[in-house]
Amino acid sequence: MLQNVKKLFSNSTRSKKRLRIFIGSFVVVSAVLSFAAYTTTQASVSLTIDGKKKKLRTHAQTVSELLKEQDIKVRDEDYLSHALSAKVNSDMNIVWEPAKSIELVVDQQKRNIWTTADTIKEVLAKEKIHISKYDQVQPDLDTSVQDNLTVQVDKAFPVKLNHGGNEQKVWSTSTTVADFLEQREIKLNDLDRVEPSLSSPVKPNTVVNVVRVEKVTDVVEEPIGYAVVTKNDPSLEKGIEKIVSEGTEGRVAKHYEVVMENNKEVSRKLVKTEQLKESKDRIVAVGSKATKPVTKTAVAQVSRDDHQSGREFYVQSTAYTAFCSGCSGKTRTGIDLRANPNAKVIAVDPSIIPLGSKVYVEGYGYAIAADTGGAIKGNKIDVFFADKSRAYTWGRRTIKIKVLN
Repeated sequence: MLQNVKKLFSNSTRSKKRLRIFIGSFVVVSAVLSFAAYTTTQASVSLTIDGKKKKLRTHAQTVSELLKEQDIKVRDEDYLSHALSAKVNSDMNIVWEPAKSIELVVDQQKRNIWTTADTIKEVLAKEKIHISKYDQVQPDLDTSVQDNLTVQVDKAFPVKLNHGGNEQKVWSTSTTVADFLEQREIKLNDLDRVEPSLSSPVKPNTVVNVVRVEKVTDVVEEPIGYAVVTKNDPSLEKGIEKIVSEGTEGRVAKHYEVVMENNKEVSRKLVKTEQLKESKDRIVAVGSKATKPVTKTAVAQVSRDDHQSGREFYVQSTAYTAFCSGCSGKTRTGIDLRANPNAKVIAVDPSIIPLGSKVYVEGYGYAIAADTGGAIKGNKIDVFFADKSRAYTWGRRTIKIKVLN
C-alpha cells in the first residue's frame, strides 16, 4: 500500500510540471501572437521635421496623437502639412516646420514676428513690405532665417542736394547730414560750407547745400599817374605853356585775396601792393613875361573864344562803380547809376569843376560832372564804370580834362 501511495504522489508531481510547462508555453505563444498582432496593426508613416525625414510606426489615430508621441508642440505660426485632426494612414508623409522668432525693424519701428520663411526676402514678401532699389536691408535679402535674427529695413526718402551750384533730387536712408554726405561719397575741403550743419537730421525733402569755397590770389597791374609840375619861365609870355619834360606813368602790382563760392567771386581783399615802375613828373614851363595890355574889346573876344573852346587842364583820375562797399548807387545830383549802367559820369571837386558841367575826359569821352567824393579834392576826378573789371583796368592815371560849359 505504501508503494501505491508513493506512486500516486509521483504521478501528481509530474502532472503539475506538465501543467506549468503548458501554461508557460501558452503565455509565450500568446505574447508572441499579441506582439505580432500589435506590430502588424501599426501604421507606417514618414515624419519630416525642419527638413529632416524619418520613418515611424505608430498606433496613433490622428496627426495630433502622433506629434504628442514625438513630444512635439505645434504653434499656430508653424507649418504643418496636415490638420491635427487628420487620420493617420500608412505611407502618410507628415511635414512639420517650426516657426522662427525674429526681430523686424522698419524705419526704427520694432516688432517681433514668427515665420517659416527660408530667407529674409521671403519674410518681407509675406509681411507685404516692398523694397525699392534705394532702400537698405541688413542682412542681405538672400540671408537664411535663423532664430533670434534681427532684420533692419531703412526705407529711402527724397532729398534735394545742391552740390557746388548743381541741384538734383536724390534718395537717402541717412539719419544726419554727415551720414548723408558719406553715403553720397561727398568729401568736404577745409573751407567748404554745408547747410544745414553736419549734425542736423535728414528728413524727407530736406535741402542740403554744399558750398565749395576756395581762396585764390589775383594779381592786377595798375598804372600810377604822374604829377604835373609847373615852373615860371620869364622868357615866355604870360598865358603861354611849354612842356619841358613829358610825364611817365608808373606801375604797381596789387595782390588781392579773392574768395570764391561755387566758382563765383564773393569778396576781394587787397593784401599787398608791389611797385613795378616809378612814375616821372611832367614838367610844364609857364610864361611870366609881361605883355602889352589889350583893349576891352579884345578881352571880350578872348573870353568868348575861351568859352567856346572850353577850359583844359590835367587831373589825377581814379575809377569807381555803383556796387562798391557802402555805395548807394546814386550820385550827388540824383542819377541812379545802377538803373543807368551806361551813364558817363565823373565825380569832381565842385570848387574846381561845378556840378552839372559837361566835360570831355581823355580816354573816357564826353561825360557830366554829377557826383562828389570824400577823397576827390582839388585837381582830382573819379570816373564811373558799370563793372569792377573796367574800373580795375583804369586804375590811377593822369589825364587831360576839358570843361565844356
